[in-house]
Amino acid sequence: MAEEKKTTEKVNTKPKNDILGDGDDGDLILENERVSIDLTMENAKFTRSGGDLISLEIVNDKGETENFERVVVLRSFPVTNPDEFLSVREPDSKKQGRGKEIGMIRRITDFDEDTRALLSEELDRRYFTPQIKRIFSVKDKFGYLYWEAETTAGHVTFVMNNPFSNIRVLEDGRILINDIDGNVFEIHDPTKLDALSLKKIEIYL
Repeated sequence: MAEEKKTTEKVNTKPKNDILGDGDDGDLILENERVSIDLTMENAKFTRSGGDLISLEIVNDKGETENFERVVVLRSFPVTNPDEFLSVREPDSKKQGRGKEIGMIRRITDFDEDTRALLSEELDRRYFTPQIKRIFSVKDKFGYLYWEAETTAGHVTFVMNNPFSNIRVLEDGRILINDIDGNVFEIHDPTKLDALSLKKIEIYL
């Protein structure tokens, strides 16, 4: 009976902290993780590649040169600090999933004029935000708002739900409007709207 109890205790004993099941797997995952670095003029060179994409050459934290045929640039704070803390990442892919961060640009102004122009072009394309110049109509139908407006991208119509959540007034006075498709429209200075346009939106502010 004593022998049976001893055998059972031995079989049921497992390491409490073995989350992965095999300790070596954890080391392997850490080895494959990329370390994000601060990107500066000294260790990063951005160039335009085919198809108006951006390529990058860096000297990594180990002092090794790495080349990336394509990178994407994302804003960490697109509304409050659009030109600071820019995340430079590998592109997403079906095989690898979300692209890993290569590094972070503290300020776009830390780079030369050509690089700033290249990065700004990519950011403007990714964060395309037409400015509303005039609002023709805002109609409420079945809980949705149907907008018709003149913007810097031309005459547009878009649909919004829950305006009190999707219309935001920023500290600097700008107004951001999000539609149901994820598009963002901006009113840069509400005081410059004509009286009828302002009247159509002020009840949501």
